[in-house]
Amino acid sequence: MTGRVERDGLQVAPELAEFLEQRALPGTGVDKARFWAGFSALLHEAAPENRALLDRREEIQGRIDAWHIARRGQPHDPDAYQAFLEEIGYIVPDGGNVAVETSYIDREIAEVAGPQLVVPVTNARFALNAANARWGSLYDAFYGTDAIGSLPPDGGFDQGRGARVVARARVFLDQAFPIAGASHAEAGRYHVEKGALRIDGAPLVSPGKFAGYMGDPEAPERVLLVNHGLHVELVFDSAHPIGSRDRAGLADIRMEAAVSAIMDCEDSVACVDAADKVQAYGNWLGLMKGDLEERFEKGGRMMTRRLAGDLEYTAPDGRPMQVNARALMLVRNVGHLMTNKAILLRDGSEAFEGLMDGMITTLIACHDLRKTGDEARNSAAGSVYVVKPKMHGPDEVGFADACFSRVEAVLGLERYTVKLGIMDEERRTSVNLKECIRAAKHRVAFINTGFLDRTGDEIHTSMEAGPFSRKDFIKQKPWIEAYESRNVDIGLECGLRGRAQIGKGMWAMPDKMAAMLEAKIGHPRAGANCAWVPSPTAAVLHSLHYHQVDVADVQARLAKGGLRAPVSALLDIPLAARRRWSEAQILRELENNAQGILGYVVRWIDQGVGCSKVPDIHDVGLMEDRATCRISAQHMANWLHHGVADEAQVMEVMRRMAEVVDGQNAGDPAYTPMAPGFNGLAFAAACDLVFKGRDQPSGYTEPVLHARRLEWKAE
Repeated sequence: MTGRVERDGLQVAPELAEFLEQRALPGTGVDKARFWAGFSALLHEAAPENRALLDRREEIQGRIDAWHIARRGQPHDPDAYQAFLEEIGYIVPDGGNVAVETSYIDREIAEVAGPQLVVPVTNARFALNAANARWGSLYDAFYGTDAIGSLPPDGGFDQGRGARVVARARVFLDQAFPIAGASHAEAGRYHVEKGALRIDGAPLVSPGKFAGYMGDPEAPERVLLVNHGLHVELVFDSAHPIGSRDRAGLADIRMEAAVSAIMDCEDSVACVDAADKVQAYGNWLGLMKGDLEERFEKGGRMMTRRLAGDLEYTAPDGRPMQVNARALMLVRNVGHLMTNKAILLRDGSEAFEGLMDGMITTLIACHDLRKTGDEARNSAAGSVYVVKPKMHGPDEVGFADACFSRVEAVLGLERYTVKLGIMDEERRTSVNLKECIRAAKHRVAFINTGFLDRTGDEIHTSMEAGPFSRKDFIKQKPWIEAYESRNVDIGLECGLRGRAQIGKGMWAMPDKMAAMLEAKIGHPRAGANCAWVPSPTAAVLHSLHYHQVDVADVQARLAKGGLRAPVSALLDIPLAARRRWSEAQILRELENNAQGILGYVVRWIDQGVGCSKVPDIHDVGLMEDRATCRISAQHMANWLHHGVADEAQVMEVMRRMAEVVDGQNAGDPAYTPMAPGFNGLAFAAACDLVFKGRDQPSGYTEPVLHARRLEWKAE
């Protein structure tokens, strides 16, 4: 980045100014002069309040630390602790009943329960894959994963495995779309007669689940079914290798899978300067305009990926109908903490990155809002969906709400065009969730539980209370059940049913699909109408759960029951019940944490990869981002602080695990080993996260990672 250009008191990196003026603004109807004047006013006038909110975080944390230190060695008094948190404003008073008033919500948010993908928007191919993951092959998902109990054998197509896949898929059809007196397993002919689907002459038990078809009604090429709001497409092709061996010519079953997708500018990316931000904003622009393309080589052939077009069917009554082929796209902005040197204010300070994201990602979404006619739109309801992470309590949510009102005024948008996703991933938000919803009741379109960041904040908030349990045992403590249930209960109490998504967190093992099928059905059963998945294939498999569970019915039942857990359960600190760990147990925990930190950080610093599948200490691939890194770093910092381990032992573990990570990445030509010198920026960053972990704001990893990545770029 060389030189800067001045725009209304802002010193802007040239590449960002050029992107905004030459690519983002044209076609939005927003005047350039008005944009810069409004943008400058937002960045300058909101900055003091942003800083004050961050100062308030530190003040509260300091008082909590002092409370625990003063009572060290005494039994924990939960009643006194809760009263103290109320006294210092950590817990705010209950303001009474509140109901969200969000309007102009797309059906993918309000009505349809299904999987949700989260992808780094900086990777165009991943972003396009996620947007197109609205539909995916059930046959492929079963065949190519361990979902049916084993992985596919090496070599060409295995006919025996293929037969098992078809049989398993037919079981699903019988469960979701039963035929009166018959089974899909024996079906020989599907046809449409007088607006109804017939299978060998028999109707569906629920005829209303037939939604449409393509081609000749006597021998349709495709049949569209619907269950619990999710579509399933039967693809018939007797010339296809699979269809040719099928009595009905059924070649594939395509599932409506990732109903929505979050294009992430935050935890899964490594954006530290103007060039990085332009890459992120540029891909978001391509998605909103609909012209993003990515060329890549696969199997020795060059391929071009672009957004899928809508699907055309004939409805049961004979009229033409369209079905969306793309996930509804939300964009996750950066939180309130970080600044970015892409823009400097009049006093020379860096602009808050969250304010930058709010203005620029909304400006870019104006391209979608202005589409007319047959242009494929992201939001049919005319809304922009922004997920806002890492907010601590209702004042910070209210600040975000006010900032988006200013953004809308600058861009000439109707107030509350921007809808807000509140990530319930910080402890002060969890205990005040209803008041957080109240603070943005005209915008709320999404709340979710993020166990990973929430655990990191849990450790940092109670750092002085004592040593925490081992990570696997933290998950078994009472607070987590209270956290997960209260999020759903409060969302329903505040009227989110039929207006917003209530979400659950990520499945972190993308290669363990059989285990996901066993475990993740718990999310719709808990009343969540969306839950995060790590890949389009996982979205296809997770969609099966929403056919098994009618989330609308679950929410209706839960809405009558009230809160299942009090605030006191949420405040139960997951400390170690006893410190009788063996040296081997302590070492194993340290190694597991250190290996995860190093495996993630080395790619972040050296390659700018913000999210990737990182082998754990047992070589099981785990999806890692800054949230998982935050847990491990805070956990090690906690054990260091309370003498469970000492600095020499931890440094020895860090060096030994660096060698393990080097070995795991030996096949990557872009990888720079950390051993034997241990003098690179990546290793230094990992050590900073651990040895300086207590001093990091809220235990976040961003300040360390950004600083070390900028050093790497400067070199």
